[in-house]
Amino acid sequence: MEESILVLTTGGTIDKQYFDALSAYQITDTVIARMLDIARVTQPFSVEEITRKDSLDLDEIDRAKLLKRIETAREKRIVVTHGTDTMTDTARILSVVRSKTIVLVGALTPARFAESDAAFNLGMAFATAQIATRGVYITMNGHVFPANKVVKNRAQGAFVPIF
Repeated sequence: MEESILVLTTGGTIDKQYFDALSAYQITDTVIARMLDIARVTQPFSVEEITRKDSLDLDEIDRAKLLKRIETAREKRIVVTHGTDTMTDTARILSVVRSKTIVLVGALTPARFAESDAAFNLGMAFATAQIATRGVYITMNGHVFPANKVVKNRAQGAFVPIF
């Protein structure tokens, strides 16, 4: 039997929705399971919501809850959807987990938008979770980064490696 991948959602741009011209973006129900269904993913997976926040609003309690869920998961391969602003901060906290493959992923444009990077990024994260060795990774912008070797470059609108 194929190993199931656990997908944990925390919110972020990937799950934001815009309601009308007078409102701001809001994080709503996750679209992750739907995206994987549309992609016809046959690899077993489950999706669980940890929280529904912009990553700038995540706090120590949220990150501790995420870490505990990962530590207690029977799955050894985990994808975490996360806002891009503090993704590397969360990755640092998750780096204490040495026995699992953890892949953080987000989007610079909401998944509900036609020209979003969300589907591609999620596909990369899902593939990375299946083949990468144990450790913590970030998949963004067509790259797979070891989580401790990447930063978000706001001016470029992309994640870039650090050495």
